Amino acid sequence: MTIAVAVSGGTDSLYALLTLKEQGHNIFALHAHFLAPSKEREEAIGAMCAALDIPFHAVDLHDEFEECVVSPFMSEYVHGRTPNPCALCNATMKFGALLREAEKLGADTIATGHYAVLEDHPVYGRTLSRGHDPKKDQSYFLSLVPKKQLEKAIFPLGKMKKEDIKAELAERGIAPAYPSESQEICFVPDDDYRAFLLSRGTELGSGGNMELADGTVVGQHNGLWQYTEGQRKGLGIAWKEPLYVIRKDMEKNVLVVGPKAELLSTGCVVSNMNYLVAKDHWAQKLLVRTRYRQQPIPVTITEQDDILLVTYDDPQSPPASGQVCCVYDESLTVLGGGIIEKSI
Repeated sequence: MTIAVAVSGGTDSLYALLTLKEQGHNIFALHAHFLAPSKEREEAIGAMCAALDIPFHAVDLHDEFEECVVSPFMSEYVHGRTPNPCALCNATMKFGALLREAEKLGADTIATGHYAVLEDHPVYGRTLSRGHDPKKDQSYFLSLVPKKQLEKAIFPLGKMKKEDIKAELAERGIAPAYPSESQEICFVPDDDYRAFLLSRGTELGSGGNMELADGTVVGQHNGLWQYTEGQRKGLGIAWKEPLYVIRKDMEKNVLVVGPKAELLSTGCVVSNMNYLVAKDHWAQKLLVRTRYRQQPIPVTITEQDDILLVTYDDPQSPPASGQVCCVYDESLTVLGGGIIEKSI
């Protein structure tokens, strides 16, 4: 079996590369240019691989990345939603386009530096579950990757912790080409999505009223695309109590705000489900994460046509439409993931 190891030049992918080599696997390193190709970066990563005596390849996928990740990111904001480009990138690029290129180069599987676990389950088959490092777990971002593509993946870091990986590399005297942590959204400079969207000339909505649920105007917003459900800071409203973004009325161009008591949500509607475990195998006790930093919460899930109705056991702050809802069983095996359409 030949394994392509996706390398970015950072610590995690370097450790994945090194540990698979030490285990005696037939491997080669593969770097994808998702942004405009950088000769300097390619040469630095190539030199790192050469020092380890590992074959290195680079592929230019920046046009496909623009089409599959960047354009949908901009479109979602135009429609008043808050996208999750990292989850979309995993599904369409890292385990889509990059896997395709790896197979062209003779690979049977692709290994990455994701903190998640892939194991065989007696009922579910090959399954995805949370990484053992709670601060780095990326199972949430992988829940949109189709099962057939995940079955061709290897995650050497799944049962590791970040500090242990750094220590092991230091012990070996091996340093990554780019040791700094990657920024939150790789294609958005300084993590400033507002500036990025404006720089791209995206046709974004104009300002309008901020209103309470009863229609009382309490201020003006600067365009619905700049706000997220549950947001408190940055509203610029002087009111007798703190106000939060309750929802965005796209038809009327109104930002509905209200006190915290009105903020709580009883559930959400989820579409475009990617089933990693067949629905008839789902356990009765289910948990979800509707945002990355959230601990899994208990829910009840019912299926209606092509959507899931997720009801929380206890009311929660509303998730943003466009974000990922990742469904787990009690063992924290990922059963599937979908896109949040709205809170209920």
